[in-house]
This record gives sequence, structure tokens and C-alpha cells, in this order.
Amino acid sequence: MGTQHWLVKQEPESYSWDDFVRDGRTAWEGVRNYQARNNLKGMKAGDRVFFYASGDSKSVVGIAEVTRPAYPDPTAEEPGWVAVGLKAVRALGQPVGLARIRATPALAPMLLLRNSRLSVMPLTRGEFDEIVRMGS
Repeated sequence: MGTQHWLVKQEPESYSWDDFVRDGRTAWEGVRNYQARNNLKGMKAGDRVFFYASGDSKSVVGIAEVTRPAYPDPTAEEPGWVAVGLKAVRALGQPVGLARIRATPALAPMLLLRNSRLSVMPLTRGEFDEIVRMGS
């Protein structure tokens, strides 16, 4: 299987895109939703990931890459939870807000619009490419 595409959401007050860029790499840990966990388990090294700033901005702000596939989450008290390694690749030229995503017919099927509370979700290649184009 080729490169897959994902979106991870984060509250900027907890860990912002700027924090991620400063760090260069991070462990994406602390996810405690079963569907999001299963999505983390599907990530492979080299997959592309959008960093979505939730909270007030509600926008895709940057692109990351999976550097380490799922491994046991060291922050979990129960077994079965996983983390992945991510590295920051680049910021989008301009953030792509949720309102613009909603207004784009090609993105209507996007899981973000159907399950807005999910913190880790797959994207199609078309969805990924369209958001990259919108953010250029």
C-alpha cells in the first residue's frame, strides 16, 4: 500500500503548530478514543498528516509525516493504547479553516465534516491534495 493521508487535531493552547515546529518531532500520545486509536494503528512511516488546530482557529495549518508507526503509549495506564512518532514538514502558506472546508464541494464527504469530535482521522488523497491547494 502506498502513502496514506491523515489529519490529527490538537488544541493550540496545549500544543501548537509553533511548538511542534520548534520541537521538530513529537510523540502523538494521549489519544483515548477507540476509533482514533484504530486510526493511529493504521499509520505507517512516511504517511502524510495534516496538523489541525482546533479551538478558536479550527484550521489545517501544517503538514507532518509519520516517522514511527504505532507503539504502546507510555502515558496510558491501561494496555492497548498507542502513540505514533511525527515530524513537522512544513506550514501551509495560509491556514485552511473549517468554514472553507465546509464550503468546498469536493470536501463534502470528508470525515472531519461528519465526525468533528474525532481527533485522528483518515483522508483520501484527493482531500489531502485539495487542502494543500487551498493552503498554497
